[in-house]
Amino acid sequence: MSMRDAVAAFVHDGDTVCLEGFTHLIPTAAGHEIIRQRRRDLTVVRMTADIVVDQMLAGGCVKRLVSSFVGNSSAGSLGELRRRIERADPEPLEFEEYSHHGMVCRYQAGAQRLPFLPLRSYAGSDLPGINPALRKVTSPYPGPDGEPEQIYVVPPVNPDVTFIHAQRADRLGNTQIWGLTGVQAEAVYAAKRAVVVVEEIVDDEVIRADPNRTVVPAHAVDAVVHCPRGAHPSFAQGYYDRDNAFYRSWSHISKDAERLRAWLDEWVYGTRDHTEYAAKLAGHFRDHLAVGEALSGQVDYGRRL
Repeated sequence: MSMRDAVAAFVHDGDTVCLEGFTHLIPTAAGHEIIRQRRRDLTVVRMTADIVVDQMLAGGCVKRLVSSFVGNSSAGSLGELRRRIERADPEPLEFEEYSHHGMVCRYQAGAQRLPFLPLRSYAGSDLPGINPALRKVTSPYPGPDGEPEQIYVVPPVNPDVTFIHAQRADRLGNTQIWGLTGVQAEAVYAAKRAVVVVEEIVDDEVIRADPNRTVVPAHAVDAVVHCPRGAHPSFAQGYYDRDNAFYRSWSHISKDAERLRAWLDEWVYGTRDHTEYAAKLAGHFRDHLAVGEALSGQVDYGRRL
């Protein structure tokens, strides 16, 4: 599908939408198309809420955010998010906060269709005091002292749709990722629908030649979108580098609400699709974000004689 068709088909007002990618392969182009189509009242689930979430907030798309980190990826603040949380400007944002591991466990519970998943990392934390979804249950098994112990659990998350970005897939949706893999597979399996956005669509033989890189198999995928450079300003290992200059500039852009809306007018509403967005940055990709080869070598899977 095209990105336009995928968002039109799978994202509806009021939906829970997951956008996953950890530092690497962030599905920015998907977020931009959701803004272009002016979706409203979304619950956005993203382990590391960063620039794309700030942009979707400014686009009026997000009513509720579920996350374990908010920030401009070590380069500063998210101005729109801060205005919404600190001053309810232009309106309040519902924010449900977890730890990183808590979010991973929520995806795992959702993927396995479990009612909850236990974890130890909230003991001694202040998070249970602000998030009533963090609860304790009694283990059905004895602990080290022979007595049943109390342990924290998190609920599953089952988005209406998950978007991930990846390096390549075949036309059936067998999706390969290398470098930082994050929780993309769990986020796909947890969702009712899944859209994979890729730098490159390749022949079946390419996937079959390197099967262990297939992080998401075709049976879990509802749509494949070919969208080169669709993770910018994050990076796609082997395709282009992280745009550190953009990350540094974003804090200044988003600090000023009018400047942020002018940016959206030019770069999102002012472009028909991500192809036009990337074309405006073509020289920047060539001169500043190009990467050299670092081939991973070959392995021999063997075959029957």
